[in-house]
Amino acid sequence: MNFKQSYWVFQVIGWTFYILATELSNYLVLFSFSYEEVENLMFNATINILLGISLTHFFRVFFKTYNWVKLSLPSLGVRSLIGILLMTALMAAVNISLDENILDFSNSNWILLDITYFINLSKPIIIWVLIYIFYAYTTERRNDAIERIKMQASIQASEAKILRAQINPHFMFNALNSIRALILEEPKKAQKGITQLSNILRSSLVADRKTTISLKEELKTIEDYLALEKVRYEERLQIAWNTDPDTLNVEVPPMMLQTLVENAIKHGVQKAAKWGFVEINTSKTNEYLEIKIRNTGVLERNNNPRVDGGFGLPNTEKRLNILYGPNARFEIFQEDNQTVCAVIKIPLIS
Repeated sequence: MNFKQSYWVFQVIGWTFYILATELSNYLVLFSFSYEEVENLMFNATINILLGISLTHFFRVFFKTYNWVKLSLPSLGVRSLIGILLMTALMAAVNISLDENILDFSNSNWILLDITYFINLSKPIIIWVLIYIFYAYTTERRNDAIERIKMQASIQASEAKILRAQINPHFMFNALNSIRALILEEPKKAQKGITQLSNILRSSLVADRKTTISLKEELKTIEDYLALEKVRYEERLQIAWNTDPDTLNVEVPPMMLQTLVENAIKHGVQKAAKWGFVEINTSKTNEYLEIKIRNTGVLERNNNPRVDGGFGLPNTEKRLNILYGPNARFEIFQEDNQTVCAVIKIPLIS
């Protein structure tokens, strides 16, 4: 049952129950329940049910049309009070007219009679208006919260895409430089490097349209990248893999690990006196995927993030925060005098 159907069901049931209970209690006191009196009871009850539903529905239409839910509480209070007075006055006038046919009002004080009818009939209307205003405000707050969440998610998705766009050209620039150095001296190796680069480019273009990819796909990109760098550095670059098969299907941000490996080459192996290494480890616990990248190098600490390990490091931390919030972890530290270690922890349930 949708909201519109639920609204009309509650309107009919609520007003029917209240009016019948009120009319029945009045007739138990005043009448003996003859056939004619029962007919009057049903007629009066029907008129009051239809009137209650119509007036409150009109109030709802007016409330929504003029967007009263956006008003301040004093302004809303004044408008609601005027609406309650008008609806109650109309119901009182109709009920006095109906009851004149079955009750003797000749000796009644009309002012006191009007006040009595007004007070009695104002109760259900006040209750209805308060319930509806509470529901309208609650719904509006919930919708606002949902819109804020959607907007924040949209902003984060756009920001993550921009960060990926920043990383990919940086990677391509370094890879092309590696191939350029081989073209004249070793054209066959350069040709092989171009093939490997085309594979990486294909993966990069696909990854740019995704928020996450499997770790297996990301490691394949790293493997192509390291093979390309191996052509350039030959025996100066030593590569070690220690990947847990259970981790291969876990989703990770695309090109993020490749960026860390690229930094390991550029700021570690490239600066090594004789040779350097890059080691990639993956493991999984009950709560986290842990990726550890170790490489030859010395971590320089200062106020320039580019010197602190490369352009991709600030983006790595920011991308993790966008996708996983505070549950993800990224740290890079000097493990010993000649080894830098970067550790990423991604929550398995996010």
